[in-house]
Amino acid sequence: MAGTKGRLLVALPALGDANFDRTIVLVLQHDEQGALGVILNRPSGLDLVGNLTAWEGRAAPPVEVFWGGPVARGVAIGLGRSAPDGPADGWVPLFADLGTVELNRRPEELATDVRHVRVFVGYAGWGSGQLEDELKMGAWLVVDGEPDDAVTPHPLELWAAVLRRQGGTTAWLARFPDDPRLN
Repeated sequence: MAGTKGRLLVALPALGDANFDRTIVLVLQHDEQGALGVILNRPSGLDLVGNLTAWEGRAAPPVEVFWGGPVARGVAIGLGRSAPDGPADGWVPLFADLGTVELNRRPEELATDVRHVRVFVGYAGWGSGQLEDELKMGAWLVVDGEPDDAVTPHPLELWAAVLRRQGGTTAWLARFPDDPRLN
């Protein structure tokens, strides 16, 4: 299932992991070694600080750091939008005009004009075969993303929005109650 790179993982109620409850994960890498992604809909409430303030003027609203996942919380990963001409020094495309950004450089040092930047601390990681097992269990739905998903100004609404746009019975999941016992 290494074909998940650049796609979205939508956490389904069967996952049962509080770290990923109602999350949308953008897969950045997936190969035989495992998978890595960032949670798109968990704003932290923390301002961009330190060396990352250089990116503040190019940040997508809300201008804050996002929680990318429970692994390596000291690592910052940047996503941004640029002309989809292919890789450029400091920016690597994922799909359409969305790609990863080298945050250790200043925006003006990049070989392309990157805009709508979002910064994530930590990431979601899976060892070899782990994500495949979770997919077989029905814990995640794999769907195509849109570049706007990664930089939406309404991240708390993203889980339901992505489910609704799938249509059919999948769209019904957007209305799944927080606690089905209270339904």
